Amino acid sequence: MSGARFPLAVSLGDPAGIGPEILCASYGRLKSGAANPHPFFVVGGFEVLRAAAARSGIDCPIIPIAQPDEAPMAFAAGLPVMAGLDTRYAPGAPTTDGAQLAFSSLKWATEFTLRSEAAALVTAPVAKAQLMQVGFDFPGQTEFLASACEMQPRDAVMMLAGPSLRTVPLTVHVALSEVPALLTADLITHKARIVAKGLQRDFGLERPRLAVAGLNPHSGEGGQFGGEEQRVIEPAIAELAAEGFDVIGPIPGDALFTPMMRGSYDAALCMYHDQALIPLKALEFDEGVNVTLGLPIIRTSPDHGTAFDIAGQGKADPSAMCAAIRMAANCAAARAG
Repeated sequence: MSGARFPLAVSLGDPAGIGPEILCASYGRLKSGAANPHPFFVVGGFEVLRAAAARSGIDCPIIPIAQPDEAPMAFAAGLPVMAGLDTRYAPGAPTTDGAQLAFSSLKWATEFTLRSEAAALVTAPVAKAQLMQVGFDFPGQTEFLASACEMQPRDAVMMLAGPSLRTVPLTVHVALSEVPALLTADLITHKARIVAKGLQRDFGLERPRLAVAGLNPHSGEGGQFGGEEQRVIEPAIAELAAEGFDVIGPIPGDALFTPMMRGSYDAALCMYHDQALIPLKALEFDEGVNVTLGLPIIRTSPDHGTAFDIAGQGKADPSAMCAAIRMAANCAAARAG
């Protein structure tokens, strides 16, 4: 089996959320939409997935497997699922047992990918508050993966990607009031280098074009509305340019995502969480993918949460999960050459 055609490992996510039903729906959509879709398997939740498909009226046979290498053959008949980890399906009602299943699924899916038994990892949505009750001691799945890969958290970079836009929050889950103190030239240059390398390795862009956002209105207007641009952001951009990177900025946030500007860069480096996520979700919510750059493995995830409020009601849209699976497969093919 060629490296690019090893199956993708998919974690179940919280079984009380929309993860189970969008995984079943994604199998059907991807199988019907492509002549030879990349095979994937779900780690755990055989009964959960079978119940989710039945409740949502999704035609998706669930096929038990014992090892990842059984997935490609099983994929022709249905959605392959690693047996052995399971719980009761109770959509919209998260439980400790469900959180334990989500955590175990994530750990095993990561392990299969690290062992190269899977070509890439796709993670379904989890509820961090639930996971914390079963020993998950990380701000999110990205930080967990950095630890699993024996890397520092700063070396795992979150990128949000859609068909026409890629954004990177340089600071992530912190209060807005803390952002100015956290921004340093080293932070910007360090993450920019990881982003550029990731775009080359996983997206096949020989010379990625990076755009760097300003922090303040009008990028500070020469210091009138804040000095971070002059003190921190502009020196970082100059350092990157001197190293040969194709980089522009700082560009005011209200101009960076206009239709004319979006075609001028391959990824936008943003100063804080919402500066990166609002435009991505506004423009491409149904196809937004969370990609972790800088890891030795490929990891993608749909850019939405568990949506407990609509779980099991047949309302969940699988488009973002489909996009995450497709992107993982494309990145695996890019790495395989």
